[in-house]
Amino acid sequence: MSRIFGAVIIGDEILSGKRQDKHFARIAEMLGARGLQLSWVEYLGDDRQRLTDTFKRTMAAGDVVFSCGGIGNTPDDHTRQAVAAALGVDLELHPEGFEELKVRFADEEITDTRKLLVTFPRGVRIVPNPFNRIPGFMANDHYFVPGFPQMAHPMIEWALDTFYRDEFKAVGDRIEKAFLLTGANAYESALLDLMERIVAAYPALRLFSLPSLVGQERRHLELGVEGAPALVDRAMEEIRVEVEQRGITWRWRDA
Repeated sequence: MSRIFGAVIIGDEILSGKRQDKHFARIAEMLGARGLQLSWVEYLGDDRQRLTDTFKRTMAAGDVVFSCGGIGNTPDDHTRQAVAAALGVDLELHPEGFEELKVRFADEEITDTRKLLVTFPRGVRIVPNPFNRIPGFMANDHYFVPGFPQMAHPMIEWALDTFYRDEFKAVGDRIEKAFLLTGANAYESALLDLMERIVAAYPALRLFSLPSLVGQERRHLELGVEGAPALVDRAMEEIRVEVEQRGITWRWRDA
């Protein structure tokens, strides 16, 4: 069974709208380039208890999770402490992380404040940071990286390429096709029986439907499936025959 990949994006500044999230789309893109799919994403503020509860839940689920933000050394950074609580361990100066820190500040004093940057939950491994040598950390298929995209994204790519190559699929192994349906009966509730039949007949496919509105008027319904090419073609042919029988006009959605 393929692994489930998720993302946790942390920061009050994102929830308040002061900053725009730049992680979700890029993580989905990185996964897609490897034939993988992002299954879920959660946005969380700088709330230590909520972070702790979230990581307990996601670690118990067994998902692969990329967590962006909150691993710094300022009072509003809570990720390190929340992960330690979720794991039931203390924080400690990470020896390998400390070696990276010494390289980063080779000509400067390694203060206690700077040591906090590599004070991680006991027993974790580091995630190397090619941007400035200050690492993130990993535990239980969770990868904790900074909120800065120029640091976080290469670190996530490293994790994918180092630990999940066996999960990679050729991009052509899965395709997506869809019709744009128009007409009096081109709406979801009218086609629910057809959708349920396709889902039951093709459990390996992912069916999706997306209505499009202009003002209060229906423009079209996008209806399609995603999965192995041969199954996609068979399912789409069944959908085509059925919608034509119901007097619904269809055209292929542009790729």
